[in-house]
Amino acid sequence: MTRAEILAGIDQIMTEGFEVEPALLKGEARLIDDLGLDSLDGVDLVVALEKKFGCRIEEADVRKMHTLGDIYEYCSGLVEK
Repeated sequence: MTRAEILAGIDQIMTEGFEVEPALLKGEARLIDDLGLDSLDGVDLVVALEKKFGCRIEEADVRKMHTLGDIYEYCSGLVEK
């Protein structure tokens, strides 16, 4: 999977699963403050990402993710080939 495909997959999860407006999907967007996610959404997001990319995301890593860019980088590092 290419980086572009990974980012598109994450954006799809955000728009379809969390009803985030596509215009807000920028790397610097903060998950809580800008995109309106709460802690329960965070759990759902992790589950959706794990299903989409067939990987395991560690809790310690999740706690370091504060922006959409953090998610892009993390998932790209796990999946990109």
